[in-house]
Amino acid sequence: MIEVMRMLLVLWTAFAAPVFAVTACDPVPAYSPCEFAVELTAAERSQHPNPYLTVTLWAEMRSPSFKTFRVPAYYDGENMAFRFSPPEAGEWTFRLTSNLTSASNQIGKFAATPSESVGYIRPANVHFWIHHENRKPHLWMGDTCYRCAWVDRTLFETIVRKRAEQKFTHLRYLTLPWAEAPQKAFLSPGEPDQAWFRELDQRVAFVHEQGLFSDLILGGDGNHLVNLFPEREQRERYLRFIVARYSAFNVTWQIVQEYEEYDNAREIMRELGLKLKELDYNQHPRTTHTLESNSALLDDGWLDYLLYQSSDDALGSIEHQLFAKPQVNSEFGYEDSGGGRTHGHHIDSAPFINRLWHATMNGQAPTFGNTGVYGGKKLEPRAEFLDSPGARAMTHWFDFFSNTRFWELEPYFDLDGGRALALPGVEYIVYLEKPGPIEMMIERHSYDVYWFNPTTGESVKEKKSYKDHVFRGSPPHNNHSWVLHLSRDGRKRGMLGSYKFESRRNLLQDPERNPRNMPFELVTPQPGSTLKAGAQITFEIKLRRETPGTRRMMYLLVADVPSGGQGFRYLGSGASGQIRIRPSVLRDAPTTLNMRIYALNAPGKVYSIDQIFTVTK
Repeated sequence: MIEVMRMLLVLWTAFAAPVFAVTACDPVPAYSPCEFAVELTAAERSQHPNPYLTVTLWAEMRSPSFKTFRVPAYYDGENMAFRFSPPEAGEWTFRLTSNLTSASNQIGKFAATPSESVGYIRPANVHFWIHHENRKPHLWMGDTCYRCAWVDRTLFETIVRKRAEQKFTHLRYLTLPWAEAPQKAFLSPGEPDQAWFRELDQRVAFVHEQGLFSDLILGGDGNHLVNLFPEREQRERYLRFIVARYSAFNVTWQIVQEYEEYDNAREIMRELGLKLKELDYNQHPRTTHTLESNSALLDDGWLDYLLYQSSDDALGSIEHQLFAKPQVNSEFGYEDSGGGRTHGHHIDSAPFINRLWHATMNGQAPTFGNTGVYGGKKLEPRAEFLDSPGARAMTHWFDFFSNTRFWELEPYFDLDGGRALALPGVEYIVYLEKPGPIEMMIERHSYDVYWFNPTTGESVKEKKSYKDHVFRGSPPHNNHSWVLHLSRDGRKRGMLGSYKFESRRNLLQDPERNPRNMPFELVTPQPGSTLKAGAQITFEIKLRRETPGTRRMMYLLVADVPSGGQGFRYLGSGASGQIRIRPSVLRDAPTTLNMRIYALNAPGKVYSIDQIFTVTK
């Protein structure tokens, strides 16, 4: 088979019949950018006065193991340029295809040398991440700095260096300024500001060099991207331009802020997501930001991980049981350590740390935000807030989970007194927001017992190991929240020698849907009644029977208007409260609304039941 592939490569090279060979770059380490330019002739410059609009140029990059990557070029203001990071050491060859006569069918080669890079990331083991190169697990811990593409360069580098020192692995920022910002990345839909993007090139590269991933948000909220690029062809060209410039780095794609604020939101996200999937030869993880959850977009075939902007534990916990995607919570709360606050989710350091650990127990990876650094529309980033209590707590969080098999931990329910993650029989992690006694069923082995302070990072190890099938205990004192860690340390060290990424399969639940088996019912609003979009609607859920399983219940309410085509949307959670149906999901009215109620009981069983209503404007 290898000989056949070599023959095909020889034939491919022979038939290319180049006029001249293209020289790419000196040898580069694997996963480092190889860059080269393709000049336009004088006649081609006359024919293409704006190459961004009219020139198409691609390279078919052929690896030493005969894998092919179709890489787009971008216009850099002078020439057409390629930026490609070879994911494999050895000699690479490439052939160009273009509407430029001088470039089409030209061939070239370059060499990649071995490197210590762990490579890009991809989803693995249902809810987690793995590195391409060494198949090692990736611990996602992000920070938010919306303005990091355009804040003062010195401040930018200070932020990135500090976050790298604090062990963050992701930095989330915009590639374009908001519509109301004084800066402009595009002078018109067909004219990028090359100075803007040359500066962004250097910043994305700097984040990459510091060992972090750039979580690139490609458009702002409030219909920003569609207003900037009204035509589908303009949006596609922008995506190709972005992929060509930044796919060579450690990135993930977060298409827009608050996708629900876009007109015809689901259709636009499907268009952008599928086109990005088609263009990105490295298949970096894709998602979009959201008002609560973007899980309604899962069936459209492009979304790689779920993103949340919510501190609702019912939303995170229940969706974790339903969807085989990693979950990242980008905004469960922003810490205000003195930078000021403009939104309800801007909170003090202590409740922020509490929300961090609740998001973790939901099964979500955390993305941090500090109001003095994150660079919202009303708050300028300032270096003085980089070393905040919340940022230090994030570092403690990272250090703690670095000593666990975090890529196998799943929410665990067989306990009272806290919330837990576990790899049963190996380790159990329990968050006690309100310290007190805990009782938990465990597999009978000998466990080391640790009590971890999530605020200071200090850990207390009990002198004796624990050997029983039920753990009963209390933290050292009740002055603050605690994390209990039962760990078979020796067993974990032995497991690290295995070539297997996971020691057991993670499985999703099939929710109970039989109405006769529901331990609860919707009392208000009455099923079959008429609801008004935009209005506050009171809801109440009551238990039909009380059992040991119903001693703790989480409820989640979502709704879908099928005729609107926007997918289901989050309504609320809890046994009672207020919900509101957004008018933007309606295309016509009156129409049918399907309300789905999920419930999660104390042992972790999920129930699901649908109720039908009529909705009007």
